[in-house]
Formats: sequence, C-alpha cells, structure tokens
Amino acid sequence: MEMHQVRYFLAVSQTMNFTRAAEQCNVAQPSLTRAVKLLEEELGGDLFRRERKLTHLTEFGQRMLPFLRQCFESAQTAKTLAKTIRSGALAPLAVAISRSIDLSLLTPVFAELARNFPGLELKFARGSETEISAALKKGDAEVAIAGNVVERWDRLDSWPLFSEALALVVWKSHRFANLDAVEPSALANERILLRPYCETSDRSLGLIKGHGKVARAHEVASDDDVVKMIEAELGVGILPASAACPSHLHKIAIRGASLERTVTLYSVAGRERSAAGAALMKLLRARDWMAAPAH
Repeated sequence: MEMHQVRYFLAVSQTMNFTRAAEQCNVAQPSLTRAVKLLEEELGGDLFRRERKLTHLTEFGQRMLPFLRQCFESAQTAKTLAKTIRSGALAPLAVAISRSIDLSLLTPVFAELARNFPGLELKFARGSETEISAALKKGDAEVAIAGNVVERWDRLDSWPLFSEALALVVWKSHRFANLDAVEPSALANERILLRPYCETSDRSLGLIKGHGKVARAHEVASDDDVVKMIEAELGVGILPASAACPSHLHKIAIRGASLERTVTLYSVAGRERSAAGAALMKLLRARDWMAAPAH
C-alpha cells in the first residue's frame, strides 16, 4: 500500500466522482483509477461501486474509510513533525540524570539551552547509575549526567564535570549541630538515612561500619526524602555538598574520610547527536562548576 493510493481513495470517497477526484489530486484520471484499483487488489475487495455517473462506497469501502483516513492523517502528521524537527522549530532531547544530583545545579544550563533552541522539549529520566547506563545503551537517553557508572563499555564516552565532598547533615538541635567536623566513630550510634540510589552509598556505610556497629537505619528513595527525614529528626544523612538543604539544617565535615564523588557527563560514541544534544554537552563541559552556587 502506497500513500498516494490512499490519498486518491480519500479524494474519491469525498467527491464520489473519479474525474473531480483526479482534478483535486492534480493527476490524470487513468492514473488515479489505476491506483485505486491496485489498492482494491491489495486489500482484497471493491472499495467503490461504479454505476455510470453514480459512484458510491461499498460496505467494504465504508469499513475501510476510517482506517485509511487515520493512516493518511498519521502519515501527514509524521511528515509535518519531521519537517519541524529538521528545521529546528522542535528540538526534543532525552536526558538521564542520577537521582543523587540536584536538578537546580543543572537548570541554569538548561535555561541557556532553551534560549538557543526555542522549540526545546526536554524529557528527563531519573535513575541509579546502572539504570542510566541502560538508558544510554537502549537509546532512551541521548545524554546522561551521573556519578561513577560502574558498568563500562566500549562506546561509553565520559567527561568529568566536577568533584565534590560529602558531608554529614543534621537538624538544628542535634548534638553535632555546633561542630565543624566529627569523627566517623561518632556516627556508629546514629540512625543513618541510607541512599541506595547513589554510587557513594556503600562507601559511606562502610566508613561508619568500620568504626562500630550501625544502630538503626532508614532507606530512602531520594535526596529530598533525606532532607524531610532529617527535618523530622528521624535520622542523619550523608549528602553531597551540592545537595539542596534548608538553612536550618547543618552540614558537618567527617574527619579523615575521603568521601567525595565526581559528577560526569556521558553519551554514546558514534551515535548521531541532535543539535540540542550536542549543544547541551558543550554547555556542560564549558561551564565553570567551581563558580556554580552551592546549596
């Protein structure tokens, strides 16, 4: 089935006249008649009943009409959308971001990108480093921003953006609130808020376990949940320096702990990038992350 055959069929079904339909489609009548006949042969039934000057749809043609109309309209929509994307008027971009990265760190970059691509349509996906790697592999994301992706593969390109320390976060009346730093051993009896979605989670927990038994812990699904739990005095958290925290919570260094993570830009080598995707990568790599505002 070819789209011009469907277009000719729809013209005849509208005019109920092969001559007028041919004029409407700007084609010779024999060509239109032959195309409709080929369509009938492919579908396996007569679409029209031709009785001299009286042409009308058969029952089979009436049943086919809504489906062929939908088929033609979908094809026209696809062509229009493709033209819009090629012209840059529409710029869809799928970006995968680790659940441990505060989006407000990236919004200035996305805002600049949107100024350069008025038709920008961002689609965000959040996940662990493993899930982000899978999204890149499957083509569900064009660009990814995450911590260390454990699973490395030949076509995975990466560019480190910045490194940051992790700190203990407590509520204002906590016994550590007035300290600048604490020893890892002091955390052994604290309720720890575990962040299994972050690549630093095992290292953070290992640091505490190495100095004693962890009393109790809560497992959370996002850094925003960590903050809410700390505010409710349900535990303490170990968060990246860039994590958004209200001013009434306190960030405290952990002495002797080499706890830090590197936020990295990822893409797939050899895969064609959209103009918006390529621009986003340039903006991320050119940004002065040391000058980015801390939370």
